[in-house]
Amino acid sequence: MDHNHAVIWIDHQKAHVMSFNKEDYDETIVHARPHSHSGHLHIKSGVPGSGHAQEDTAFFDATIELVKDVPELLVVGPGMEKSIFVKYVAKTKPHMADKIVGVEAIDHPSDPQLLAYARKYFVKTDLFH
Repeated sequence: MDHNHAVIWIDHQKAHVMSFNKEDYDETIVHARPHSHSGHLHIKSGVPGSGHAQEDTAFFDATIELVKDVPELLVVGPGMEKSIFVKYVAKTKPHMADKIVGVEAIDHPSDPQLLAYARKYFVKTDLFH
């Protein structure tokens, strides 16, 4: 069965991807590589570099691959990783960036809470077909 929507809950450790329609859903979890997150970074004085960790492009690419056929995407999560992910998508896969209809800050919901949040979001924004 085709899924019209997907929600990606993402932080620096994992992406929880749920694609869904009114009747059913599929879910997959993608794990980031250890120590590749763009969150907290310890910097010693005098160490050259920008002070920013590199994006885990394999993590982001694997997440994007899961939703490549879904027409509308909602990206959610705590912290900054969702914004870093959206910027990466816009820079590297603009055709996928056009599918992102919202970016929302939410904490750590359970699976049923995440699905309910996403379904409510798409109904609320009149995007649920």
